Amino acid sequence: QVQLIESGGGLVQAGGSLRLSCAASGRTSSIYGMAWFRQAPGKERQFVSAISWSGNTYYGDSVAGRFTISRDKAKNTAYLQMNNLKPEDTAVYYCARVEGVPLGIPYSDKEHYSTWGQGTQVTVSS
Repeated sequence: QVQLIESGGGLVQAGGSLRLSCAASGRTSSIYGMAWFRQAPGKERQFVSAISWSGNTYYGDSVAGRFTISRDKAKNTAYLQMNNLKPEDTAVYYCARVEGVPLGIPYSDKEHYSTWGQGTQVTVSS
């Protein structure tokens, strides 16, 4: 079984930056995908970014150009560097991971992932 532990959330002013971390442990595979989703009150969980084991990266339209996803393979950890934060970025951010590659399910679909972190609150003040 895989476990994910998130950290790095907090309160920041508009225009500021935060860096989220997601550490995976347990029975991890060398072929995997990791992603970040976010959910604001009253809204659906939204795709933010994803990264594959090979380092391919993907971004949602709302964060492209401002956020950067990366990973440390040795530590089984994914990061989300968030720059130029906006109040609209306020949400609970969830890390997700999948071992292997599910067929027929896009990486931007939450159903693609098998394991989820506990969530970390990001609040951006205006």
